[in-house]
Amino acid sequence: MAKRAGVSIATVSRAVNGISTVAPELAERVWSAIKEVGYVPNTQARALVSGRSRLLGLVVSEITNPFFPELVQEFENLAVEQGYEVFIGSTNYEAARTEALVRRMLQRSVDGVAIMTFGIEEELIQRLVERAFPVVFVDAGPDLPNIRVLKINYGEGIREAVQHLAALGHRRIAFVSGPLRMRSATARRDAFLAAMAELGLQVPPEHQVEGTHTMEGGIRASESLLALGELPTGIVCSNDMTAIGVLHGLYRSKSAVPQDVSVVGFDDIHLAQFMLPPLTTVQMSCKHLAAAAVQALRAGIEPDHPQAQQREWHISTQLVVRQSTAFPRGSLPALARTKPASRRGASK
Repeated sequence: MAKRAGVSIATVSRAVNGISTVAPELAERVWSAIKEVGYVPNTQARALVSGRSRLLGLVVSEITNPFFPELVQEFENLAVEQGYEVFIGSTNYEAARTEALVRRMLQRSVDGVAIMTFGIEEELIQRLVERAFPVVFVDAGPDLPNIRVLKINYGEGIREAVQHLAALGHRRIAFVSGPLRMRSATARRDAFLAAMAELGLQVPPEHQVEGTHTMEGGIRASESLLALGELPTGIVCSNDMTAIGVLHGLYRSKSAVPQDVSVVGFDDIHLAQFMLPPLTTVQMSCKHLAAAAVQALRAGIEPDHPQAQQREWHISTQLVVRQSTAFPRGSLPALARTKPASRRGASK
């Protein structure tokens, strides 16, 4: 293998084991040679020699939300490319399931775990932190040497969403949050309220609806807003699944989007661009999030990793404008846009 690749045996060993000090061009030559001869590395033997399983744990909250399968796919692709296998599990927000999942991961001797749950699951946190091996959390985690955190800038994208609606002329904008026991849901709501306050816009309590981050929760939230004396002209949602539910609830009420109500989501799941109308949303890139998670885990696992001393990775968000937002109903731009169609209809 070393002769075919034109490198030393030590370089082959370091490349196969994903050691970061191997130059990229040398690693590429090694893996090209491996493919040519059809060599399959024995991961169990490598684990015995290195003392590591080369197995990463990935914990997500649920699989029914399309955001998480997209995240899982990106994470697994990147991990495999870098010489790791992945043990994946979902907690479904259940304490008993969380405990069983942690036990299985510990039995498999994972090298580290990425907790991509966007929620507070104390049982999971406590059991993993006690083991004193690398753990990656989203948003916040214990201040310990083996803990690394992915900090998501919720305010960046949500501020863009609010300013986008305000620039169109919206002033009565509602927010549908996720379950407020979740840190990420609270952070998104607070970012919305801060962005509104920055523009001098009020958000009455009835325009702040707590949802469940599901389509069903979005439908119920739309029903709550429709029951008000006057429907807000814009609705910002804490995730895309909620926004899709809101779209469905408004459709059932005969309220048109965006003619009657503009709707904005959060996450930019793949499905968002295929909704009718295509959903304006705040993008939180699964690819960037997965890449940061894999690098943060490797930084904790590999002593010679160039980012071994880094404790935080920052994830940006940005608005993606599609067709679910427009001028508010009754405004002059909205009326002007509908007049030509009316005249064309009258001339037939």
